[in-house]
Amino acid sequence: MYRLLASIKKELLILINDKVGLALMFVLPLLLVFIITIIQDSAFKIVNNNQISMLVANHDKGELGNELTKRLSHSGMFDVTENKAIDSLGLKERIAKNDALTGIYIAEDFTARLSELSASISTQMLSDFGIGEGEGREVSNPSILFVHDPVLQERYCQSIIGMVHAHIGSMESERMITSIYAEMGLDEVPEMIKSKIGKNHVTIDKMPASVNKKMVTPNATQHNVPAWTVFAMFFMVVSLGTNIVKERNSGSFLRIKTMPSSFTVVLMSKQAVYMAVGIVQVLLIFSMGAWVFPHIQLPELYLPANLLGMMLVTLLSTLTAVSYSLMIGAIAKTQEQANGIGAISIIILAALGGVWVPTFVMPEFMQLLSELSPLHWCIEGFYILFLKNGNWADLSRVMTILISFSLTFQLLTYLKFRIDKII
Repeated sequence: MYRLLASIKKELLILINDKVGLALMFVLPLLLVFIITIIQDSAFKIVNNNQISMLVANHDKGELGNELTKRLSHSGMFDVTENKAIDSLGLKERIAKNDALTGIYIAEDFTARLSELSASISTQMLSDFGIGEGEGREVSNPSILFVHDPVLQERYCQSIIGMVHAHIGSMESERMITSIYAEMGLDEVPEMIKSKIGKNHVTIDKMPASVNKKMVTPNATQHNVPAWTVFAMFFMVVSLGTNIVKERNSGSFLRIKTMPSSFTVVLMSKQAVYMAVGIVQVLLIFSMGAWVFPHIQLPELYLPANLLGMMLVTLLSTLTAVSYSLMIGAIAKTQEQANGIGAISIIILAALGGVWVPTFVMPEFMQLLSELSPLHWCIEGFYILFLKNGNWADLSRVMTILISFSLTFQLLTYLKFRIDKII
């Protein structure tokens, strides 16, 4: 026990003197979490709170062009500016000059064509029911030109087009009912019917999925703090891996073999010190998210209800990071190799694991590859706790896989040192 404590003290002194390693493990991760969270929180606010600028060139000679413009303006999704003086080419030029992100051109015959289409459908419906003698004739569909800034992604444009379609569909239904009443000899649609047609009778409630009754609203902090904390943990490979290579090349490991102390004690002391470093990283970054972020107008980090589960996931994640660092230190032959292989491999595993891009948006084969990344399972464990309020059953698979990763890395480290006759 005395030898272990003495070895731990020695490792602490080595770590304290490693200024670059300390900066990589503490200062840079804090800056990274801070900057990434600010950027993503700003992006979330732009998407959620800001209206999409829309320039409407309404040339319709009927009333439906004005009705559509009014509905889009009142939807709350668009900041509508109407300009009847520009044509379709002028609309494209205005969008290209960044006057608005989106624009629609409503042709002169929009009302006429939509009315003809509604009348044709209503006539055909009544004919099929044996009411009336006419049949719906073929009419050309009305069209609207949608212009958008090239920076808008295709899926985002499709969402906007879907919103415009919904409003036009509602207007078309109203016209169709009016035509049906006219075909039946009734001059006017009752106000009650008009009111019911104009209303959306289905209420859609939005909530994030959770595996228990306590809900957590996802935000940039809940996503970023756990993910980048895991990234920071694994970057200890630069310090620990380099430390192992340096001691091995300097002959320290050989001198240990001639002393009463055991090399196993040295490895245990290194693991104990760097596991403590990993736990301090978690405490420091999580504390910043919980207590500092609210004071700088960023979303607060809410800790999960299962604090014991969070502690266990933290320990297993730290153990996995330390085990991986030991393996890199054992494999690398020079300090340059340890730095290069360690840093690049962590960046690759972080990209695969979903630190930068969520795994669900990756191609299917990349999602399968992501399961080979230990960072993926560390992040998954934290997400189960922070975003889904998961219980022990939900964590069991993650914990099993993290233990398997740790044992595999430890075994490979042992075998490499055994082959090199250090153990």
